[in-house]
Amino acid sequence: MSLQAIKDAIASKKMICPKCNKPVQKYDKYAETIDSVREGFNLDTVQSYGARVTLICGNEGCEWKERTEYPMEYVLD
Repeated sequence: MSLQAIKDAIASKKMICPKCNKPVQKYDKYAETIDSVREGFNLDTVQSYGARVTLICGNEGCEWKERTEYPMEYVLD
């Protein structure tokens, strides 16, 4: 998931806090990861792309905060 997709989900209020069921207000510590592995004589390459982000609810009375590699789990369509 790209940084822009996270920003768009938060801006459109589609990313929902699992604790209070209100829209997530902000994020922190975004990092993209790319893992690459080469195996054997034929050099099979396995690549993995991901993003780590800390989601912060930010709504009054809710202190939910979670570091995740799967922020799309919190997006409602």
